[in-house]
Amino acid sequence: PQYTRGTVTAFAPFDARADAEALRKAMKGMGTDEETVLTILTTRNNAQRQEIASAFKTLFGRDLVDDLKSELTGKFETLMVSLMRPAYIFDAHALKHAIKGAGTNEKVLTEILASRTPAEVQNIKQVYQQEYEADLEDKITGETSGHFQRLLVVLLQANRDPDVGVDEGLVEQDAQVLFRAGELKWGTDEEKFITILGTRSISHLRRVFDKYMTISGFQIEETIDRETSGDLEKLLLAVVKCIRSVPAYFAETLYYSMKGAGTDDDTLIRVMVSRSEVDLLDIRREFRKNFAKSLYQMIQKDTSGDYRKALLLLCGGDDD
Repeated sequence: PQYTRGTVTAFAPFDARADAEALRKAMKGMGTDEETVLTILTTRNNAQRQEIASAFKTLFGRDLVDDLKSELTGKFETLMVSLMRPAYIFDAHALKHAIKGAGTNEKVLTEILASRTPAEVQNIKQVYQQEYEADLEDKITGETSGHFQRLLVVLLQANRDPDVGVDEGLVEQDAQVLFRAGELKWGTDEEKFITILGTRSISHLRRVFDKYMTISGFQIEETIDRETSGDLEKLLLAVVKCIRSVPAYFAETLYYSMKGAGTDDDTLIRVMVSRSEVDLLDIRREFRKNFAKSLYQMIQKDTSGDYRKALLLLCGGDDD
């Protein structure tokens, strides 16, 4: 789909060779001119960054990403290198690193598989196979277990019903099934939650959530919170939140990546980069509405240096 709610759009007039030359000059010799690097990379879109990398290699016989890695350090380096990752491979790469080696990063699996559209998930699976010569579903099932694993597998099928009109009878039925599987049952029937939340259409589920509230007196999130725990709970909640509003889900994800002691920079970088050309304007609006401050202000308060400058440029403005 053509997303138009990003903060980063195609830069014009664009000259890949001029940008490549400016970047080479910024990194050549003693010391690096970080300002030039961050300004160019945050104001060109991903397709243009790929053209710059190609021009860089053509002109200098050097790999731009390798140069960035050797000249920059820390979170700023991570952010710049993330911006250079080709858009089509971004999610597949994040998943690959979430399931490699010791310990699985469930947070990344949850965030990506709960929020991407069925078409995006199909694409991720294809790219994963091409790039890593491995089956994403096999990799994920090898590293996860229980109901958490089953819901991930359901989401990986990318077979959610299309949005084509809502059958109120089925809405009522699903709401009742969820009520009986959760609040009314001693021990929860997680499978019912997995099937209904993982396969019904978005517009159908939004009606189911309203109906569930009417029947039970609870928001579905409250029931999930009480009746499930651990990774499954986090994934079910992420799925529900994304069905209600993907931008609101990411606003909350960004908020909690910065709230409290210490910042979860991996999440902050991943969300800012992956949504910058998709819906970051909508995320900013939801952030301002739900957290009594703007995303811009929170980044400003919570980060520093060139890393902060680059994130603020990606953010694209304040909302006060």
